[in-house]
Amino acid sequence: MTDPILSLRDASLTLNGNAGRVDILRGITLQVRAGETLGLVGPSGSGKSSLLMLMGGLERATGGGVNALGQDLTALSEDRLARLRRDNMGVVFQSFHLIPTMTALENVATPLELAGRSDAFDRAAEELQAVGLGDRMGHYPGQLSGGEQQRVALARAAAPRPRLLLADEPTGNLDEANGRAIMDLLFALRDRHEATLVMVTHAPDLAARCDRVIRLRDGRLDTSPLSDAAE
Repeated sequence: MTDPILSLRDASLTLNGNAGRVDILRGITLQVRAGETLGLVGPSGSGKSSLLMLMGGLERATGGGVNALGQDLTALSEDRLARLRRDNMGVVFQSFHLIPTMTALENVATPLELAGRSDAFDRAAEELQAVGLGDRMGHYPGQLSGGEQQRVALARAAAPRPRLLLADEPTGNLDEANGRAIMDLLFALRDRHEATLVMVTHAPDLAARCDRVIRLRDGRLDTSPLSDAAE
C-alpha cells in the first residue's frame, strides 16, 4: 500500500486573540489516500477551513504533526512551504482572489512565470480553454461574471498540474446554475490531472460526489451519522 498523500497526527491549532486563547482544531488524526476525493463538512465555525489550511501549509499546526506530499509541513521554512504549494498544490477559495489589473490569461500565467515555466502562457491558455473561457482570455476580472471569475481561479489552480487540490467552498459565492457548472469543472480538473481533491463544502450534492465525507464539530472529527453532514 502506498503512503498517504496527506497525514495528520493529533494535529491542533490554537490562536491567541483579543478574547484570549481559542482552540480552533483539537487532536485531528486523519489520512488521505492519493487520488481520493475527500469532503469536509460541518456547521459554520467547526474548523473545516482551518483544517484545509493546515493541509496546505497555509496555517501551521500548534500541536501534533502534518505531513503532505512526503514532507513534514511543521518542519519546513516559509520559503520551502511556498515552493511546495507552488509546484504541487492548487488552491481554490470561495473568493476568487484574482488580480484586477491583469487579464484572465495573465492571472493564470503569472504564477507559472514566477515559477520559471517557459511555457507559462501556453499552459495558461490551455487551462482557460478547458474551463470554457477560450474567448475571454483577454478580459479583466471586472469584465467577467462571478462564475467566469471562479473558472479563471480553477484554471490558475490547475495550471501547475498539481498532485493535490484544495478547495474551500468553491461554489459558495455562486448561484445554483453557476455552482453546478463549477462543481463539474472541478471534478473534471481532478480527473484530468489525476489529483487528490480535498474540499470544504456546505452543499449536500457536492459532498455526495466525494469518495469519503468527514464532518467536523467544535474543532474535532465528528463520528456521528452523516445524515445532516453538509450543515
